[in-house]
Amino acid sequence: MKILVCISNVPDTTSKITFTDNNSSFNTSGIQYIINPYDEIALSKAVDLAEGGKATVTVLHVGDASSEATIRKALAVGADEAVRVDAPARDASFVAHQIAAYAKEKQFDLILTGRESIDYNGTQVQAYVAELLNIPSVSIAKKLTIDGNTATVEREIEGVKEILTASLPLVVGTAEGVAETKIPNMRGIMSARTKPLEVIAAVDVPSLSSIKSYETPPARGAVQLIDKDQVAQLVERLHNEAKVI
Repeated sequence: MKILVCISNVPDTTSKITFTDNNSSFNTSGIQYIINPYDEIALSKAVDLAEGGKATVTVLHVGDASSEATIRKALAVGADEAVRVDAPARDASFVAHQIAAYAKEKQFDLILTGRESIDYNGTQVQAYVAELLNIPSVSIAKKLTIDGNTATVEREIEGVKEILTASLPLVVGTAEGVAETKIPNMRGIMSARTKPLEVIAAVDVPSLSSIKSYETPPARGAVQLIDKDQVAQLVERLHNEAKVI
């Protein structure tokens, strides 16, 4: 089985986010980048499925050379090879077209992505790739098993579990529960230095969207403490000030 894992390079959740050029550009100065956590789950599941020589795992990333440390970490976790599409990831459409073009050429059995990236939270790429390849897709998977040419996927929807089966090839967007994320060991780190990392040119894709500006959330207001015995006062403030009742 051939597995493709799509990873994105996102700011660490502890990073202080600011913008430049009149709030039209993300300020990358001083930002520490990591593998998108949901993509790490997808990668860990792929490595589990490949254990014992049952599959090969290829990692694909769309981005410039500054992201290669992130790609090497994915190789250290256990991927066999990596591909970097040499272009900025400008939007979901662009990224999905790059993934689909490569996957169509290489004929993968299973394509894994995270449910979303933690920077833009678009939840678009996984379904977009499947549509471009004309194959089934399942999003927000909580459990994934493969038996021969059949995948069984468990999802959570509106408080219940949904269990689906689908034939490969298939695209799956993974969430928590699919696999435990793996920490690279020393052997993995050393072997990652020599594993193949291919750099390819991007395919031409029309631009469908652009970012006009960014805005930060408003600062939180001061906390108001009300004595537990002052129920009437609490209700009055919830009604007249917070306007939630």
